[in-house]
Amino acid sequence: MGFVFVTGGARSGKSELAVRLGRESGSAVTFIATATAGDAEMEERIRGHRSSRPEHWSTVDAPLALLPAIAAVSTDDFLIVDCLTLWVSNLLESGQSAGEIRALAEGTADELARRRGVVVTNEVGLGIVPANELARTFRDVLGAVNSTFAARAERSLLMVAGRTCSAAASRPSVSGPANTITESAESRAGPSAPSRSTARSRRSRRIAALWSRSA
Repeated sequence: MGFVFVTGGARSGKSELAVRLGRESGSAVTFIATATAGDAEMEERIRGHRSSRPEHWSTVDAPLALLPAIAAVSTDDFLIVDCLTLWVSNLLESGQSAGEIRALAEGTADELARRRGVVVTNEVGLGIVPANELARTFRDVLGAVNSTFAARAERSLLMVAGRTCSAAASRPSVSGPANTITESAESRAGPSAPSRSTARSRRSRRIAALWSRSA
């Protein structure tokens, strides 16, 4: 049991990966959607997402009540939750406080941790500081919700330009994995790194000598 946490920027391939994991799960799949069609453009986006999924998958719309929607699905199903970003946005718009949303996230993540599935979200904390209070609140709350789900996930993945990067489940320490990673990178480089530096130095000296002769 356990779910995969998938985050990344817009159009980075998050939903496509979630659908692929669902196809490869070998189980019945229930897709839980948090989006609402507020305008024509959003309606088109939703239609596009629906068309990319197999017709025999079950779809549940849960823009606000995500935990009850998850709890109502058979534990044999593979769950896809797409996405936490719009869920948090909907909750803020409905008047829920930051504390209430974090509490909902904890209960929802706990329930999802007992199941197989994947949850999709956006990473919104890598850009500039938002100019208004509501946008800053949204960024902060979503960041906290993402951390809550990632902490309970079996595996966390970051999508960048359609490529998957695995996010470590624990923080590296000076005496632990961080040193191991650094040492292995250096060992792979071997003597070639200083050799390249020496070669560049020799080329620079030759160029300088040629320049001085021609001057």
